[in-house]
Amino acid sequence: MIAPVADAVCLDAIAEVSWTELVAAAGLPEDELRELVRYGALVPRDPEAPTWTFEARWLVVAKAASRIRRDFELDPYGVSVVLSYLERIERLEAEIRALHARLG
Repeated sequence: MIAPVADAVCLDAIAEVSWTELVAAAGLPEDELRELVRYGALVPRDPEAPTWTFEARWLVVAKAASRIRRDFELDPYGVSVVLSYLERIERLEAEIRALHARLG
């Protein structure tokens, strides 16, 4: 299913989002997002800061976490495991594309 245009987000390499913005966009309860941070599925720029900020790319991860949570009825730990596998798959696919490009 294609997401509505209203869900589209333009991200750049240096954009930053606040914790409040991430919570509002994610569609998950704040306590579950905190657990995802604790499990390393979401990474604030400075985990020790009194107020977390995130690179904008974490919005995409937070929205994916919400879909995974809803679709598979997983707890935050299960969501974090799925997210880590998805990240690994993306890295491997990027490596394969790079190898194909080098081979011509």
